[in-house]
Amino acid sequence: MSAGRALRFSKMHGAGNDFVVLDLRGGRDAPGPALARRLADRHAGVGCDQLLTIEDSAFPDCLARYRIWNADGTPASQCGNGARCVAAWLRREGVAMSPRFRLDSPAGPVQAEALGAGRYAIDMGPPRLAPAAIPFRAEAEAVEYRLPLDGGEVAFGAVSMGNPHAVIEVADVAAAPVARLGPALQARPEFPEGVNVGFAQVLAPDRIRLRVFERGAGETLACGSGACAAVVALVRRGRLARHAFVELPGGTLEITWPADDASVVMAGPTAFVFEGELLLEQPE
Repeated sequence: MSAGRALRFSKMHGAGNDFVVLDLRGGRDAPGPALARRLADRHAGVGCDQLLTIEDSAFPDCLARYRIWNADGTPASQCGNGARCVAAWLRREGVAMSPRFRLDSPAGPVQAEALGAGRYAIDMGPPRLAPAAIPFRAEAEAVEYRLPLDGGEVAFGAVSMGNPHAVIEVADVAAAPVARLGPALQARPEFPEGVNVGFAQVLAPDRIRLRVFERGAGETLACGSGACAAVVALVRRGRLARHAFVELPGGTLEITWPADDASVVMAGPTAFVFEGELLLEQPE
């Protein structure tokens, strides 16, 4: 990105998980970590949990490619709320003429579907449960793992939805030590790429409350891949139905996991907040 250039963007959110969306189709340069941090800064930039770029895809059956940068400038491999926002952006721009279309994500192609009234469904693919695929260092795959942490022991499920998640069941999500245990578990060497840490409270056989401490962003108002991971982890423990609603601080997502070898489908809202320009005063 060159000095003095105005960079156009869309500000969006999905259930409160907010994004700056950049149109980089046509071979425009991708942002570096410094620009990603600047855009994400809520005081000196636009403000967001993640930066999303929409780019040309090399796959002929995908309408576009999207990439993800966390607020700290690090790349991310998947973002369910972000995928819905990318789908909504492409529909608004007239790129996605059909209600069903494929997107090229860092974790592989995903299927999107417009449901109406700003709601979209994303096929997030099957969960990855083998420790090496998460990645998580463990001797064998298990429904529940335990690690010493914060002077005690924490029990959690480990799932990859294209990015690593640890899911801790708690009695009261409002009182969960998210700010303490989240970064502590992220720092464990057993998670070589870090981990998104979810704190889930079962309300009913088909409903949970969830808070997520994300890699590179901290606690966010919603995490789509985290909602998928929480449902998978709790289904495996016999605590939740395969079709469930996940209440996050920013809104509710609907998650379906029909069978152990099936894809996880996430449905939820999207919203356009505003359009804007950022003047780049110096090279990034």
